[in-house]
Amino acid sequence: MTAAAEVRLRERLDAVHAAGRWRMPRVLEGRQAPEQVIDGHRVLAFCSNDYLGLAADPRVTAAARAAMERYGLGAGAAHLVNGHTRAHAELEEDLAAFTGRPRALLFSTGYMANLGVLQALAGRHDVVLEDRLNHASLIDASRLAGCRVRRYRHADAEHAASLLAVTAPGQSSLIVTDGVFSMDGNLAPLPALVDAARRRAAWLMVDDAHGLGVLGEQGGGSCEHFGLSPDEVPILMGTLGKAFGTAGAFVAGSTTLIEGLVQFARTYTYTTAMPAALAAATRVSLDIARREGWRREHLRALIKRLQQGFAQLGLPVPASQTPIQPLLLGSSRLASETAAALFEAGVMVPAIRPPTVPEGTARLRITLSASHSESQVDRLLETLKRVLARTRAA
Repeated sequence: MTAAAEVRLRERLDAVHAAGRWRMPRVLEGRQAPEQVIDGHRVLAFCSNDYLGLAADPRVTAAARAAMERYGLGAGAAHLVNGHTRAHAELEEDLAAFTGRPRALLFSTGYMANLGVLQALAGRHDVVLEDRLNHASLIDASRLAGCRVRRYRHADAEHAASLLAVTAPGQSSLIVTDGVFSMDGNLAPLPALVDAARRRAAWLMVDDAHGLGVLGEQGGGSCEHFGLSPDEVPILMGTLGKAFGTAGAFVAGSTTLIEGLVQFARTYTYTTAMPAALAAATRVSLDIARREGWRREHLRALIKRLQQGFAQLGLPVPASQTPIQPLLLGSSRLASETAAALFEAGVMVPAIRPPTVPEGTARLRITLSASHSESQVDRLLETLKRVLARTRAA
């Protein structure tokens, strides 16, 4: 790096710091649990995507240990070489059955799954419609695919339909949306998007990273919540590191879709497979998520308790029925100072600031887990009340 380039980078870093948008990793001691030690501080954490409390479940970790004895740790190669074990194949079969689709294909991360799908399906002459608040991986995927990208107003299916209506005859089109939006916790209007896609013979892809395991009686996610069939949502992407408590991602759909991804998705072809131990552990967590409906019931009770507490404190109640419960504060400075004060008081909630969210919508992103208790939610509310009174007055 030249001296001039380093100066420019330093100026950018200084601007981020001055705007209250500085980011840095924290160090967790031990496993995911509501009570954690972060950077040497004991805190009650409301920041994990471990929605069902499975990341440290002894049944899941036992399955991983057993698989490590059988397969070792590293996969050693890409799926298409010799990194695709029996554990991977069985997990793909389980995921296909879980989602009600003919096939499923594993990817190392959700980011790579989204890049792989759009790079494989959308070329420079095709049109991809994106919700304005889609996850960064979806936005980046359509940009890297080199296709024509049009972004419709957040959760506005009519606007998406109007953009589809001006698509040139014969031009391939694809609507892409989060099922549950990661920073707001609200749901995409999937039934209306299904109708818009059907009328224009467009594909519909749903990234249900934050819906699977959480929504639906069996944890089937946004599609089960709305009662949508595989034909209505032909491309479903899900991650395994959130409600299922492990790591990795998958895409589920028709045999033709999956074979297309195997042949054309570069992020599948040119990446070492996830460890077989993760695949074996995920089979167990998937089964637990499906069978133990009490986890979703408990989550719903915690969400209700938190929202009632917000209302009693005069705070805005999030329009979210998922474990993602944002508390909008507006300025990056206020969000950062409030998060820091909460941490000092023994509660960890991250501040989310631009560019992750739009200007003027900095927030605290509270996430709940089935591992939390009602008394822990009450402690969060009590601490929020004290801290907000101090930071807002400053």
